[in-house]
Amino acid sequence: MNVKELEAQANKLRQHIIRMTCAAASGHPGGSLSAADIIAVLYFHQLRQRPQEPNWADRDRFVMSKGHAAPVLYAALAESGYFPVDYLKTLRRVGSALQGHIDMLSLPGIEMSTGSLGQGLSTANGMALAARLDNKAWHVYCLLGDGECQEGQVWEAVMTAAHYKLDNLTAIVDHNKFQIDGCLADIKNLAPLADRWKAFGWNVLTCNGHQIKALIETLDQALKTKGKPTVIIADTIKGKGVSFMEANPLDYHGKAPSSDEEKKALGELCQLSGPDR
Repeated sequence: MNVKELEAQANKLRQHIIRMTCAAASGHPGGSLSAADIIAVLYFHQLRQRPQEPNWADRDRFVMSKGHAAPVLYAALAESGYFPVDYLKTLRRVGSALQGHIDMLSLPGIEMSTGSLGQGLSTANGMALAARLDNKAWHVYCLLGDGECQEGQVWEAVMTAAHYKLDNLTAIVDHNKFQIDGCLADIKNLAPLADRWKAFGWNVLTCNGHQIKALIETLDQALKTKGKPTVIIADTIKGKGVSFMEANPLDYHGKAPSSDEEKKALGELCQLSGPDR
């Protein structure tokens, strides 16, 4: 896909997120919307994958460490062809594989069950080490929330990746600056976030997490880095694309829009176009 097509795909993922969470009357729309452009670039440009052969041995691996943002991952998997798009409407229903937090035993295309924050990067390290031991060329990507980076296990994993010089691993931080309890800076300030990762021995890149071209260029730059793992700190906005969610990010961390809000949100998303939305 070219940049315009990826922008349209990210917008489609956002519309799915709104419809899914509204149908379920629950879920985590805010952090799903902030990650939509990142996920669109990964799934429709970056990842080597075969949706019809989900266990293909040479596929790139993606770990969604911020597992509460399940709606955006489900939308990408469906749009990629892992399962029918129509199944998205079953989010959080009893008996549905689309659980509130992702489960690797329920759906094809999910590499790790997540939701208990802080564990994804450790597993991504193991995958990267396995690729090295097996002399495989596949790459590992791990998406973390910025609030999640307050977890001690994250920094243990950061140290481990640097120690083993895992240059086949790229971490991405969805830096939307809010967590469930409030503003990141007020709860447990991580600033200066880039300097912290650098101090642990990582190659640190930053970009606008809502600009498709910037994401593509930064991911390509990460692949060229040898001798150390790379983290991309993607500057994002919680609730991106929906005005009332952007204005009140804490209200929509874990609350679905009402039916009236659904109409407003979808109306706004249908009008969005261009790289600077």
